Amino acid sequence: MATRTKGRRTSYITVPSAIFHSLSSASLLLSPPNKASSRPGGRRRLVGLPRCPLLLLLLFFVVAALGTFRAGLHLHPILPCHHLPRRRPLSSSPSAAALAVDSKVDFWRQPDGMGYVPCLDFSEEYRAKGEAAARSGRRKKYLLVVVSGGLNQQRNQIVDAVVIARILGASLVVPVLQVNVIWSDESEFGDVFDLEHFKKVLADDVKVVSSLPSTHIMTRPVQDRQMPLQASPDWIRSRYMKRLNREGVLLLRGLDSRLSKDLPSDLQKLRCKVAFHALRFAAPIHELGNKLAARMRSHGPYLALHLRMEKDVWVRTGCLPGLSPAADAAIQKERKLHPKLLTGRSNMTYHERKLAGLCPLNAVEVTRLLKALEAPRDARIYWAGGEPFGGREALLPLTGDFPNLFNKVDLALVGELEPFANKSSVLAAVDYMVCEQSDVFIPSHGGNMGHLMRGHRAYAGHRKYITPNKRQMIPYFMDAALPEEEFNRIVKELHRGSMGQPEMRTGKADKDVTAYPAPECMCNGTSTRAIQRKFWQNDYASHKF
Repeated sequence: MATRTKGRRTSYITVPSAIFHSLSSASLLLSPPNKASSRPGGRRRLVGLPRCPLLLLLLFFVVAALGTFRAGLHLHPILPCHHLPRRRPLSSSPSAAALAVDSKVDFWRQPDGMGYVPCLDFSEEYRAKGEAAARSGRRKKYLLVVVSGGLNQQRNQIVDAVVIARILGASLVVPVLQVNVIWSDESEFGDVFDLEHFKKVLADDVKVVSSLPSTHIMTRPVQDRQMPLQASPDWIRSRYMKRLNREGVLLLRGLDSRLSKDLPSDLQKLRCKVAFHALRFAAPIHELGNKLAARMRSHGPYLALHLRMEKDVWVRTGCLPGLSPAADAAIQKERKLHPKLLTGRSNMTYHERKLAGLCPLNAVEVTRLLKALEAPRDARIYWAGGEPFGGREALLPLTGDFPNLFNKVDLALVGELEPFANKSSVLAAVDYMVCEQSDVFIPSHGGNMGHLMRGHRAYAGHRKYITPNKRQMIPYFMDAALPEEEFNRIVKELHRGSMGQPEMRTGKADKDVTAYPAPECMCNGTSTRAIQRKFWQNDYASHKF
């Protein structure tokens, strides 16, 4: 607005009062009262106001902009302002979502391997004896072995057969896989394992031949089924060496747990070399196992379970599946019809076996264990093993809480499993490959696969392997009055030291070095680490089982 008074033009501008309230008392516009001056006619004017209207307008524009900006920093809390980010309230404790994320990360976290790497540095004496045996006619002495049982039981016997051949200075004829009585599997060595790789890796330790030479075909081999449990190298030499030198061929059967678990250092390393390097699965198994593992990993990390819930397992262990009274009665009836199937401790009741930790976990118990260990509900789980007693319904307690449950049949494309039909050893090998490549592995029961898997995962850098502490946790499973939250806390605490951390075999003479490879087959010393890491990268990592 503008008015004229006696030839003078006075200009005004409307300014919001909020702007003036936001200004400090030291404003540029208003001067203290003692700075005001009188004009003729009794008029007063504000000191500091410019006489030029354009400057006045510019000044008020700047002041208005500053006031508006300051007012914007103090918006009324009830007025919405959608273009500004909403501030989250501060909290002294993490949210439920944050805790859930932490639990997921913790479940997949790998144990500290303490720097242990494969370390197969054979002594000069061992190497010299190998060269001397080759020069002195190792080819004139041959060891024949027949291995029995399931895949992993056969693998243990093959490992020991190689060591026995080394002790005797004999060539090893490719082991014969005995026809499996339960599954009628007629697979041969070359169907399951890479034979040429087996020969090549062991060339400096034991000569492996595909068959007896013509000069020995008609030889009647020395047979012995009286090898005691935990036989020492000295016992083996004194028992067989003279007859082998005379006859040229030795036939051994039933080697399971016959060779001592506590051997000289070089022979322990040879065991590891056979188990972790020489016994690579045949190419078709290798290819399919890698495909299934890749399909499991396509959506992130995965857990592998080895479930022992087959009918013959319940019968042999003297345990009950717990599915229903009718199912338990069927197992008890089968056991009475075939009492010889019960393996050991036949004087124990089912309840005593359960409390002693000798029974496999059923689906309900596996589910409670996974929940206590805070496995993510959306975790992808691969389960290995035969058809559960009771069919897929036996797995319903598990799939109810963990729906992403798969086995090789679920993952395989049409026709991929057909070449391996009725070959239980080959299918078990596929299971083994997928389990070995998992981020976390949990066996529901002990046994040969669990022991070999423990060793493989340790040898690969101590990848997470959770050992169910059945003996200590089963009483809590059976306590119906125990709150679930307290149960979970107890079970999780019981397993803090059972996550696959390095465990030394030292002082564990009854333990297999193929299950506990440190410190005899692994080392963490700085002097040998570089050499062994190179060996590891060039050999083991490039020859997945």
